[in-house]
Amino acid sequence: MIHPTSLEELQSAVRELDRVIVRGSGTKSAMSSSANLSTADLSGILEYDPSEFTFTARAGTRISEVKELLAKSGQYLPFDPPFVQAGGTLGGTIAAGLSGPGRFRYGGVRDFLLGIRFVTGDGEIHAGGGKVVKNAAGFDSPKLMTGARGAFGVIGEVTFKVFPEPREYQTVIVSFPTADEAIPLMARLAMSNFELACLDFVMPGQLQLRVGGLHESLERRVDRIKSFIGRTCEVRSGSDDEQVWHNAREFTWVPSDATLIKVAINPRQIVEIERSLEKSSASHVDRRYSVGGNVLWLAWPNEKTSEKLGRLLTSWNLPGVAVRGEPWGILGPQNKGDVFQQRLSSVFDPLNKFQRNDRRTANSH
Repeated sequence: MIHPTSLEELQSAVRELDRVIVRGSGTKSAMSSSANLSTADLSGILEYDPSEFTFTARAGTRISEVKELLAKSGQYLPFDPPFVQAGGTLGGTIAAGLSGPGRFRYGGVRDFLLGIRFVTGDGEIHAGGGKVVKNAAGFDSPKLMTGARGAFGVIGEVTFKVFPEPREYQTVIVSFPTADEAIPLMARLAMSNFELACLDFVMPGQLQLRVGGLHESLERRVDRIKSFIGRTCEVRSGSDDEQVWHNAREFTWVPSDATLIKVAINPRQIVEIERSLEKSSASHVDRRYSVGGNVLWLAWPNEKTSEKLGRLLTSWNLPGVAVRGEPWGILGPQNKGDVFQQRLSSVFDPLNKFQRNDRRTANSH
């Protein structure tokens, strides 16, 4: 395993290796199986300007370090990156295209990534985007690299925009006997004007929604939400509120013998998915519909193998990507050749150093 500590060392490593598979801190184990290059030592925050709401850091910088720095100025990353406590890094989060429950209101990681520097397959440094919010010049490399799983290069440095963090949060939890009763309410809440920070549906029938803001207005907003729901609700605040979303963000609900699968969906597909799981005797599989039902997180038991899951995903016409656990890559409907990606690879990876067996990227959502 090569551990570069600078962009120059990263360039040398890419030039030296015939095939490059990158790992940050290893929190997304299914995506970094057989890695031969680690960015864990390519870390550190290079610039931070609270008045401009931007920071620049090396790819191996742990998100926990960034969160601690931003908190001193009352700022945060609204896309709510996952695996913070586990040691997730900025580069790994971008390459995997992962956002947490907080993506519901403000958007995902790609919406906050302003600039990026990465090493291409021929060992050159490519820079895209910029260090200011209004920069829009040049090729949109930040979005290209988000969710690409290292298909076009190794991320070295990144620049993000940040937001002021709400002073306080409260979480409203409402339970239902079945998913059929909960799903319509989730759709209504998603279309409401409550400015929800998070909206998740946890099987078999629990809606979890979060609001943030000033203490003076938060109680009134929560009362309005409870009235809108029209049934008994549980309200959590302080550490109890944080624990709910810590569990979601860190995937504490995923069994150790399961592989975590991310599937980008349309909320209208949830009913079909649930019926399909029931018919296939997989209704007991742990799962969570996040971001207002736009992302399905599926904890697929390793003993069930990937073939059965692949058939299910194909029947839904939805690809899924393994994030943590077994290195199953992308499962489901097969891409019949992406001309755009092939052209990009010919430019950024002319020596085919970054190509995997599954050549598709996973940058949806």
